[in-house]
Parts: sequence; C-alpha cells; structure tokens
Amino acid sequence: MKGLALVIGAYCAMLWRTVAALPLTGLLLARGGASWPTLAVLMLHVQRGAVTAVSAIGYFYGLTRLPMAEGIALSFISPLVALYCSAVLLGERIGRRQIIASLLGVAGVAVLIAGRLTGQVDRGAIGGGVAILGAAAIYGYGLTLLRRQAQAASAVEITFFQNATTLMWLLPLAPWLAPLPALSHWPMIILGAVLAQMSVFLLAWAYARAEAKTLIPVEYSAFVWSAILGALFFGETLTVTVLAGAALIVAGCVVAALSRRPEPMAAEVSL
Repeated sequence: MKGLALVIGAYCAMLWRTVAALPLTGLLLARGGASWPTLAVLMLHVQRGAVTAVSAIGYFYGLTRLPMAEGIALSFISPLVALYCSAVLLGERIGRRQIIASLLGVAGVAVLIAGRLTGQVDRGAIGGGVAILGAAAIYGYGLTLLRRQAQAASAVEITFFQNATTLMWLLPLAPWLAPLPALSHWPMIILGAVLAQMSVFLLAWAYARAEAKTLIPVEYSAFVWSAILGALFFGETLTVTVLAGAALIVAGCVVAALSRRPEPMAAEVSL
C-alpha cells in the first residue's frame, strides 16, 4: 500500500483496494448465509466505514512521507486513544495503570517528534507524522466501535460491511480524485486487498481462541516487520530515536492491555 500510495496517491490506493476487496468479502458473506443486519447494527457499520475511510487515507499518506517503522510506531497510539473513547462512550473506568500507559505513549510520541525536529527539519515528514497521529486517533475511536460491532455481528459480516461502507464514503470524490489505475497497477491493488482481508480473518481467528492480553503484545511485532520490509523495499534505516519512541509507545500499550479484561472478538480490523 505504501508503494501504491507513492505512485497513485493514498486516496486512489485505498479506493481501488476497497473496490477489489468487496467481491472477496461479499462472496464469503454469501457463502455463510448471513442475514441482513438490523438498522442499529447497520448504523454501526456505516460509522466504522467513515472512520476507516478517513484514518486509512491519513495513514497511507503519512507512510509516503515517513519510513514504515516510524509510521507504524506512531500508529500504535490507537489502543491508548481507544481507552479514553471507551471511558466516554462505553462508561469504562480508567485506572492508574491506564493513566501510566497513556503517559508512556505520549512520551514515546514526544521522542519521535523530537527526533524529527533535530537538525534539518523535513516539513514533509512532519506533515506525514501529523497525518498518522490524526489517523491513529480516529482509528482509536474506531476500535471502540469495533467492540460494539463484535457483540452484534460476525467477523465475516463486519469485514464485508467495513469494505462496503468505506467504499460508500470514498466514492463521492472518485470522479475528481480517482482515475482508473493503469493495468500494471492492478496486481498490487488486488494483492493489497487479499493481504488486508487475510489479516482480518487471522486476527479474528486468533482472538476467538486466546486472551487479548496474550495476543496484543504479539501484534507489536508489526514494528519489526515494518523495519525489515521498509529496508528491503524502500532502503529505509532505523534511528535510535525511532527505536526509543516505539519502545515507550509499545510499553504503554502493553501496560494498558494487561490491565483490562479480555474483550470478546476485540481483534483490530487492519487498515
């Protein structure tokens, strides 16, 4: 998706990936014989589609301006934002551990920003970081919606309607911002769609069989993979400040995860 966003733009990459994913998830929904959701559940899907559309574009735009590992590290604040959204929207209590977790996350973000402001300032990278932080904050709210969705719909239904409603929010600007991609781009678009849906189902399968406190720390291996893939495909290198900032943010997320009761089907639906 980073490669596509660099070539055709973040909006186009997200729009056409969603178009490619919709038949895949629609087929799975049809094979499962799922019924049409109630109006209340459908409105949850519509809200989450809006969150996904905005946050994904911001995230993929940010990745075009930042190394992958740094962008992934900044995006890890989403679970911390979700803590406070849950307190406001779901009435969940925030305790001392959650506050400590939030402070660790803020400290990690501060370290990453400080690293960017040292020496010659790259305005493009700063803009990319702001885009990812904004996307992560919106996605944190989306995680709160996901917990409500998971209590009312299956993983297959959530995945299909996330794509359908995301496309609904993206389409109005398509005539002006999304020309049909060249034929040479479609293999990458389809691959991006397949990989995204595979990650959704693997996360859902895992969270249905193990406690969140066991699995959430494993999810932060995404930082390692992003560093490896960024180096292989984009020649990116890690800095000490990125490692330190990521360590603080991940520590905060782990503290928060270990202080909560496991949520049923609380798997993140990947961007």
